[in-house]
Amino acid sequence: MPLTADGPTVKQLVVLSIPAVAVGAGSALVLWLLDVGAGWLQDQLWTTLPGLVGATGSTPWWIILTMTVIGAAVGLVVWLMPGHAGNDSAVGGLEGPPPPLVALPSLLIAVVLGLAGGVSLGPENPIMAINGALTVALFARMSKAVPPNLAVLLAASGTLGALFGTPVGAALAFTGTLAAIKGGGSLWDRMFLPLASAGAGAITMHLLGAPTISFSVEPMTEVGGIDLLTGALVAGVAALAAIAIAWAFPYVHRAFHSMRNPLVFTTLGGLVLGILGAIGGPITMFKGLEETGELLADPDEYTALQLAAFAGIKLIALLVAASAGFRGGRIFPMVFIGVAIGLLGYAVIPGMPISLAVACGVLGTVLVSTRDGWIALFVAAIVVGDPLVLPVMCVVILPIWLMVTRAPALEIAAPAPAPPTTPASPTEPARS
Repeated sequence: MPLTADGPTVKQLVVLSIPAVAVGAGSALVLWLLDVGAGWLQDQLWTTLPGLVGATGSTPWWIILTMTVIGAAVGLVVWLMPGHAGNDSAVGGLEGPPPPLVALPSLLIAVVLGLAGGVSLGPENPIMAINGALTVALFARMSKAVPPNLAVLLAASGTLGALFGTPVGAALAFTGTLAAIKGGGSLWDRMFLPLASAGAGAITMHLLGAPTISFSVEPMTEVGGIDLLTGALVAGVAALAAIAIAWAFPYVHRAFHSMRNPLVFTTLGGLVLGILGAIGGPITMFKGLEETGELLADPDEYTALQLAAFAGIKLIALLVAASAGFRGGRIFPMVFIGVAIGLLGYAVIPGMPISLAVACGVLGTVLVSTRDGWIALFVAAIVVGDPLVLPVMCVVILPIWLMVTRAPALEIAAPAPAPPTTPASPTEPARS
């Protein structure tokens, strides 16, 4: 977008807001279609097919068989289809250049198989890549008014708005990035178009009837000094649990990928996930959104030992799924893990408010997953829907950030580009 010395003009913002809204709505529609397709396949895999052989979706042997087959199917897609399902989702975070269009069909198939098959990953990384690639390609054909970098930003904002059901998440995610851009105009001038896209994405998802990540939790009635201590304790335990798998991540990822062929290591990953699912049950499978609602629907139904087992199994499942070549993001499973650890804190710490316990558990895990304090605070607050937890979490996050800031990131670093080679001069023979 061309800028004047004072930043974008009002006319520019008004004109470009039209494609921004269209991108946000389109990004939400793609996400919704992805969810619908995955939901249909999930129903076939876990309700219709097991019923034909006298099993249910909770039968251990069916879980192991189905997830192993899903692993093999994803491995075949990554190995043989054009584009190889895009980049490995374990490498890098949410941001990054969109994949080539040739990779989108295989990426769509891989993520739908994973979501439907019970793999412990969310849709956020793949859907942002898909929407970014589609948006760049459409604007390249239809209009030069929106440059590729702005198209990617609008697609990412619209997708985040759709994923979280509110534009606030996108605003928090991109505030730092946009503030660092040199040029005229205020921060809100730069935020205007991404917010328009994120708002359109959130509204579109609401109109389509998609579920949100906000749940009904008994709110706090007052804040006391002890809440800072118990909140920091729960958030610290949650962060340490997430840091443990972040530390193990490169080793496990390297072990799986040392097998070279995606069909081999992704099938093995599916088998391991099936065994974990058979042990923990369906509540420890899938991306975790519906399962989080199941935990919070009747939190007193579960013992402290069960909650600890749910969190531990899901942590290992997330580590295996992210390492074994499946395509997906890590935020939604981390929310489930944080809720389980928060409910564990609520169960063992006398008098701790349940909304504070859950919010602080989510705060700790999402902080490690995203390395972004604003996103962690936002997700934790929106999960419980209790504004009174915010002032406590704003204090609790400070010591937890000191734990996280130098801890390993929950992602695999992209390989450094090879240095350019200097051709030999005509008078000097090339070195072998």
